[in-house]
Amino acid sequence: MTFWNGNAASPNNLRLFVPGEGWKNYSDQMTGDGQKVEIVGARRLIESAFLNALNATNVVVLTGTGSSFSARNGAGKLSPAGMWDIWNAAKAKVGDEVFAKVNQCFKDADVDNNIERLLTLCKLHLELHAKATDETTKLIRAFVKDAESAILERVAFVDTETDLSAHAVLLQKLGRRGVRKSRSKIFTTNYDLCFEEAGARHRFTFIDGFSHSLRQVYDRMFFDYDVVRRENGGNGSPDYIENVVQFYKLHGSIDWRRKGGDIVRSEGEEGEPVLIYPRSSKYQESFEAPYLDMIGAFQAALREPDTAVIVSGFGFNDDHIGRPILSAVESNMSLRLIVCDPVFLDAAALPGSAHTHPEAKPTENRFLKSFMALAAGGDARLHLINGRFEDMVTCPPPLPRSL
Repeated sequence: MTFWNGNAASPNNLRLFVPGEGWKNYSDQMTGDGQKVEIVGARRLIESAFLNALNATNVVVLTGTGSSFSARNGAGKLSPAGMWDIWNAAKAKVGDEVFAKVNQCFKDADVDNNIERLLTLCKLHLELHAKATDETTKLIRAFVKDAESAILERVAFVDTETDLSAHAVLLQKLGRRGVRKSRSKIFTTNYDLCFEEAGARHRFTFIDGFSHSLRQVYDRMFFDYDVVRRENGGNGSPDYIENVVQFYKLHGSIDWRRKGGDIVRSEGEEGEPVLIYPRSSKYQESFEAPYLDMIGAFQAALREPDTAVIVSGFGFNDDHIGRPILSAVESNMSLRLIVCDPVFLDAAALPGSAHTHPEAKPTENRFLKSFMALAAGGDARLHLINGRFEDMVTCPPPLPRSL
């Protein structure tokens, strides 16, 4: 059991990096009799950081697999999927014998139970032997098809009974921003429907590039649309409605299908799925439509003045997303960045540890290293927080509605 197993969501799980001190607990440390504060916690600093972010002219939220781990299903139902779950799903789909044969084809490579590496090697083989009809190529071609099908099935874990409390809380906080401010933008690398289902339950409108017609068709021009209320006898000025966010799925979605020349929203089997499967070519594939529209909007949002970026549940393992953020931090001096992730500290060392944890866990991730260096150097625009997505959303108090 690690610190996070079975640990209920709470802001008290959060630790803020304070330059010159270390990773400080959210709550105050009290004296033995509970009457006095012995060590001041980071609660005020953390809440101030989130309140300032949510009050910024432009708010960008970036999430990944870590946010989906906060979803809960009942016993006997699929749980949110990580890379290990997808590896097992692909293995179960094709069978142990076929799976072993495919792995044997790349025995000299360092696959190490990593589905992204395995699919990368498979796709490289197929590109190099596009017209080949030998048994090995046939085996790999069939495996890729089945593995991609297994991924689609495995990430389809959301239904009407899934507990999506954390997603709903985040949406409600974003929805409480003044309607005259720019619409909040949520970017996610997830294929699943956590945000869509949470939004539907709480009557949110997503501007996500799809038409609002009966047959929902994708066109980038729909990102430029908004939702206003027109009343009889009105003066003609737009009355922007609340609970509207712009929503971008950077790697596609399980309910997107390519049919002919259109991309439509459909959970049926007809049409080709539109998503970027886990493999090293994600960077190149992200510059094809519709992903190019999504990544272009992401890069443009990072360049806007007075922008706050909140990142949680995203591990900075995708260069085509990490690079624009680091570049924006370096060039956009009005940009503020909050990164909340449990990866900063060793979970095994957290139970019973001191109020202020001195050192972060070593990381080879160059983006996290850069953010750590900037924060340690006193860059007040960066706030690094150790915690999960569901801990983060419980933290900042709700904003009052304002115009």
